Amino acid sequence: MATPHIAASPGDFAPVVLMPGDPRRARRIAEELFDDARLVTEVRGILGFTGTYQGREVSVLASGMGGPSIAIYATELARFYGVTRIVRVGTAGGLQPGMPLGTVVAASAAHTDSAMTTRWVPGVALSAVPSFGLLAAAVAAAERDAVALQVGPVFTSDTFYGDEPGILAKLGALGTLAAEMETATLYAVGAKEGIETLALVTVTDDLIAGQHLSADERETGFGTAARLALAAALT
Repeated sequence: MATPHIAASPGDFAPVVLMPGDPRRARRIAEELFDDARLVTEVRGILGFTGTYQGREVSVLASGMGGPSIAIYATELARFYGVTRIVRVGTAGGLQPGMPLGTVVAASAAHTDSAMTTRWVPGVALSAVPSFGLLAAAVAAAERDAVALQVGPVFTSDTFYGDEPGILAKLGALGTLAAEMETATLYAVGAKEGIETLALVTVTDDLIAGQHLSADERETGFGTAARLALAAALT
């Protein structure tokens, strides 16, 4: 049945879904990587497509920006459309000196300032972690294809224009690789809904050196992460 945010029919989504934030990136993934891609939803401009990749059915759906947005789409995919694996293929700001723009980071954990899960188990700070099987498959695919994948924790923030001085520097000093806005929430939804999740984010901003990719480069520079995501999720 159609949900309030995804006007698709049963069977329109494959069990495996790639999830970028940007609807235009979702379209590009479908058009450039999928065979026989068809549009299955476009409610509120959030585009979703289903097609095949190397003979396997797969879907892509944009998540929009931020934890609440990705929580809506990931939850509806899991509860109503039979999706069992979601891999986020988004963008992030690098927190480590010398990390080149375009680096792909596999988030082995996600620190967060979000309060979304604080009431799930009172008194406990829940860990936001991916499916180990998906993470291991992504690492194996990167080694096989000679992709310089970085594996480590990221920071998921509810705030894009943060005013708290020093937070990112402190997180970087503790080994956090990148900052973004969706991964911890996706991992929490995965745990709650019993599905496998992973985030493979591309570093589009160097938050140490102040370097940034352009809007066009952000939209088009998804290929390495998307192919790794497909290799891992279709294992």
